[in-house]
Parts: sequence; structure tokens; C-alpha cells
Amino acid sequence: MVQTKAVGQNPKRPLKEGDALPAFSLKDQDGNIFNSTDFVGKEILVIYFYPKDESMVCTKEACAFRDSYDQFIKTGAKIIGINDGPVASHKAFQQHHKLPFTLLSDPGNKVYDMFGIKGKLFLPGRKTFVVDLKGKIVYTHEAFLAGQEHADETLKFIKASSAK
Repeated sequence: MVQTKAVGQNPKRPLKEGDALPAFSLKDQDGNIFNSTDFVGKEILVIYFYPKDESMVCTKEACAFRDSYDQFIKTGAKIIGINDGPVASHKAFQQHHKLPFTLLSDPGNKVYDMFGIKGKLFLPGRKTFVVDLKGKIVYTHEAFLAGQEHADETLKFIKASSAK
């Protein structure tokens, strides 16, 4: 069951700072339904889109988020990784690398399309979004071949924002 609905948003236009988080529901690595609207107002959301489980750059990216996980938690942030891989692949990837955060399966890249993420080199794109407690996107980071950078720069942004 995948529900994808973005009222009043053009799915072909990449989402940017100031845009509202689209409402979506996807299965997580355990087969449970994750509803984006359940977290708005409760936690800062770090949503990162990555091309493929177990690929070199994607593994570096996931492990960078894992290695900084405690720091993200201290800022009140919840990390969510999304790609079109099946639930079983996400579960194996999570277990193999001891990833303490949620991985969502986006069959057909419907949520990718809602966020307007463009593919590169015949692969789905890599982009990270930070969503504040009001449900607004406050930060984006895109670096296709620099997986580690996504975690580092996102954490730096969240820490600087919370210090204000």
C-alpha cells in the first residue's frame, strides 16, 4: 500500500526550502506503514533519498548517518532513508550495516517524483531534505557522488539552526 498525495504541489518541480512536506505513506524495512504526517510537529525530519542499497556511495552515506545518529537524535531529528528497493533489501541493508534509522521502500519512485528529484547516470538521484516541526522544508543538500557529505552538512545545518 503506497499512498502518495501532494495537494497543490507540482511533482515535476523540485521541492525547495519553504515548501511543505508532501503527505506520503510507504512501507519501512519491517513492512510497517510509515505516514509522513504522523511526524510533523513531533520531530525534525531528515529525509534522504539514495539510489541503491549496498552500493559504494550509498553505503558510505548510510554509515555516515549511522555514525552521527546520536548527534542527530540529540537535536530532535529523525532520519529516514528512501529508495525504490524492496522491503527485504532494506532490511538486509539495515542489518548488515547496523543502521538505527528507518528505511522506506518507494516502488516506482512515486515519492521521489513528489519531491522532484532528478536521476543521474541512469540512477535515481541523491538528495537530503530537512523538514522542521511546522512541516516546512528548511534545508536541502544534493551531492550525487559525496554520500558522507549529506550527513555531515545536514548535521551542521541542524546544529547551527538550533543554536539560534
